[in-house]
Amino acid sequence: MEKIIRFSISLELDLSKKFDQWMKKNGYDNRSEAIRDLIRDKLVEEEWKDENKEVVAVLSLVYDHESRELPEVLTSIQHEFYNLILSSTHVHLDKHNCLEAIILKGKAGQIKKVANKLLSQRRVKHGRLVLSTTGKDIA
Repeated sequence: MEKIIRFSISLELDLSKKFDQWMKKNGYDNRSEAIRDLIRDKLVEEEWKDENKEVVAVLSLVYDHESRELPEVLTSIQHEFYNLILSSTHVHLDKHNCLEAIILKGKAGQIKKVANKLLSQRRVKHGRLVLSTTGKDIA
């Protein structure tokens, strides 16, 4: 079992009230777990600043599958970066729109490069890269 330390922080009353409201809205039972998650988020952000750090991410893309050549272009780019892609899921949202969810693992700089290449394709309606961690360096 990991050793736990205790420390106190001082907050303005208004900030404390807003934090407690945020906690309740987001399902936290106690301040400690909320603070731990906020710290972990900042540590993940730091990992992504190192272009050579091994990280993971999920890239989502929404597009009209009837757009000329777009599905083939997206697939071609994914094949170009096959070594970074762990999995890809294609979902038919309706008669025209599709969602592609791509799980990536590799160096932060390389993942950003492939994500930008996919996101910047003409006729991609929306996309987002969700940054995460392999968990190796975060408790």
